[in-house]
Amino acid sequence: MMVNCCGLITANKEPVPLKSIEVEVEVRDHVATVVSTLNYENKEDKPVEAVFVFPLPGDAAVCHFSAKIGQKEIVAEVKEKQKAREEYDDALSSGQQAFLLEESEQSPDIFSLSVGSLPPGESASIRLEYVTELAVQADDGLRFCLPAVLNPRYQPQGSGGSEGGSVQVTSVPASLVPYSLSFSARVSSPRPVSKVESNCSLEPLQYLNTEQTQATVKLAAEHKFDRDVELLIYYKDAHQPTAVVEAGQASAKPGTLMGDPVVMLSLYPEFPQSVMSSVASCGEFVFLLDRSGSMSGARMKSAKDTLLLLLKSLPVGCYFNIYSFGSSHEHIFPKSVEYSQETMEKALKQVEQMTANLGGTEILRPLEHIFSQSCIPNQPRQLFVFTDGEVGNTKEVINLVKKNSGSHRCFSFGIGEGASSALINGLAKEGGGHAQFITEKDRMQPKVMQSLRFALQPAVVDISVDWDVPKEVSVTVLSPPITALFHGQRSLVYAQLTGQSSEAAEGCVTVKYSLAGHPSQNQLRFSLTPAEDTGLTVHRLAARTLIRSLEMEQEEHRGEQDEVKKKVVELSVQSGVSSVFTAFIAVNKGDGEAIQGPLVRRNVPTPMMRFCGMSAPTAMCHLVSLDLQACCEMPEPALMSNCAKKRPKSAKGAFSGLKNLRAKIGSKATMLQPCSLQQPEKQSKSLPEQPPRDPLLQLVSLQKASGSWELNADLAAVLGKTSEEVKKPKPESVNQEVWATILALIWLHGFKKDAQDEWELLAMKAGSWLRAQNAPCVTECVEAGNALLGFNVQKDALGL
Repeated sequence: MMVNCCGLITANKEPVPLKSIEVEVEVRDHVATVVSTLNYENKEDKPVEAVFVFPLPGDAAVCHFSAKIGQKEIVAEVKEKQKAREEYDDALSSGQQAFLLEESEQSPDIFSLSVGSLPPGESASIRLEYVTELAVQADDGLRFCLPAVLNPRYQPQGSGGSEGGSVQVTSVPASLVPYSLSFSARVSSPRPVSKVESNCSLEPLQYLNTEQTQATVKLAAEHKFDRDVELLIYYKDAHQPTAVVEAGQASAKPGTLMGDPVVMLSLYPEFPQSVMSSVASCGEFVFLLDRSGSMSGARMKSAKDTLLLLLKSLPVGCYFNIYSFGSSHEHIFPKSVEYSQETMEKALKQVEQMTANLGGTEILRPLEHIFSQSCIPNQPRQLFVFTDGEVGNTKEVINLVKKNSGSHRCFSFGIGEGASSALINGLAKEGGGHAQFITEKDRMQPKVMQSLRFALQPAVVDISVDWDVPKEVSVTVLSPPITALFHGQRSLVYAQLTGQSSEAAEGCVTVKYSLAGHPSQNQLRFSLTPAEDTGLTVHRLAARTLIRSLEMEQEEHRGEQDEVKKKVVELSVQSGVSSVFTAFIAVNKGDGEAIQGPLVRRNVPTPMMRFCGMSAPTAMCHLVSLDLQACCEMPEPALMSNCAKKRPKSAKGAFSGLKNLRAKIGSKATMLQPCSLQQPEKQSKSLPEQPPRDPLLQLVSLQKASGSWELNADLAAVLGKTSEEVKKPKPESVNQEVWATILALIWLHGFKKDAQDEWELLAMKAGSWLRAQNAPCVTECVEAGNALLGFNVQKDALGL
């Protein structure tokens, strides 16, 4: 009874009509077009309604939805959501087949697909198409992610309103997903494709031409549904600004978005080297760490190691604080404190004791608390958010960050499989920062340190984009104003071009901004002649960008909601791109007989990775040991049973379920740990020994806030020497701290060169400290240190 109550039902207990998913991706430069074909078959003796709730990239523009039954294809239309739902319900009640695709009202990266009235023995093939921009990663790779894992989203207490029911997510452990996935991608670019990497096993990359500008790649046959499919695509000389002009749709009216040409600009600002080499020595750094149950184990350890590196890399003279959250939130200091040896040690001591024991994921409250603190003069606030992103109130959180974007920059990190792209990208986009995704295989540290380098860059202010086009052409910018620019990071701008221009006409765009008090600019010239064969990809991405901006506006301006909603619906219907206020509806109005008999609802399960920090199979075992009361007290929409239900009239309130259960049991979370049935005394004896700490982190943990190291036994141990061996070669006139710091720097450059991304900032701080000491015999120290440690590191490399 208990397991059934929480919807953890395996495929062999109840038939699942979805048989397979085939995904074909076409990547052109930095835009991907994704076509998913979902094959359904009803092997039961009664008609079914199959409901599948699944993730898509948060910024995807869904632009086509159709169904094929036998030889007949029905193409869906975009309609206002309530109308589409009524049409769907009417079709089902009159025995017709119908198909409905809609976006969650709480989070734009979750969709539900309802396949209604599939008769016994009938097959249907659903085709879903979307386009999405690819984000630039720390190492210049472009990241494509096909979300496969949908972890249950935590619905914060008292939020989400009471309009209608909640779309139910039926989750099962990834190993029990009963349908298969095949995946292939074709990549093309004006520049050669140097490599494609993935978190999943791939078949070897196949080049399609000698210039290596086109290639295909496929998922290896043994792929399991236990992770999102991530591709990292690398081009040679990727940092080139580009402009793509796309012709309008011939059937659309000139002067409308779809009828006019649209230009997509990719801008890569390059800042002067002098600015890039100087690191800001001020700022208020606020770190916000998710400690909900799903962060336990390796995620929590990685986050704590990362906080160690961050705290050691902060500049002398800045301010900082660390918040952590689950169902409640905590902070280390009542308000941000000046960075010193004492405050750093206090913070690290508390970080060391942190565990993933705070229940659900109430991220809104700590953010409200942070924003309620007054800013420190001349210390720009930089917010770093670490979360697995399993929340249901995504839009509310992003709106709060947007409202406060004038006082801070927000850098976000999505941790683990199934992290919400809408939340992670939205936080960074609206907070003028940068987003990173860290899957289970990645080390978190290099990505986080790159974001810290961005945070230490002086903020770019007074950004403007000026257009110079022939007088007969007018430009309507469709993207929101650029609020953040980072060196070498791409910014995308979409604009509609109205009016006729001659074939040879050119346009020019100039991005002006002020950096560290110096006015700067970057320029890009481009032809106004539309590119060949781009379909309507750019138009759809532009429409999606405009729809997203209007949706945000609608959330903010309560008085004008109806007016903005009307604009969104109009634009969505005109462009064929989904929005929160519209849905795709297709009805099979064939002349066949009406389908007889009551429909049985079948929820198609979605792969889930974790529950309270455990793998899902373990969670299933331990769910049984919870008291039944905790589950039965949950509100009805949160229960994820597979019982047949009429589709709720509203999809409001996205996806509570297991995360709510986790919050409900709160203090009982310890019961869910493996070995929870043992007595506490026995448990402590059977704990495995802690693995030895990474020597790099060991060395980093010994660095003082000033940037120096002390000469002691702990340092000697990391260097692989005895205290005596380390002290003996020290030149007489040099003090111990200078000698220790030079040894630590030599070890980093000699032994951990491959991890330089992680320790570069704290090494720069050590170099600054050494230069300030005006120590004698530095050259002699470096030579003696090299001899002792067996390296040949040059003094210049150490920044001395």
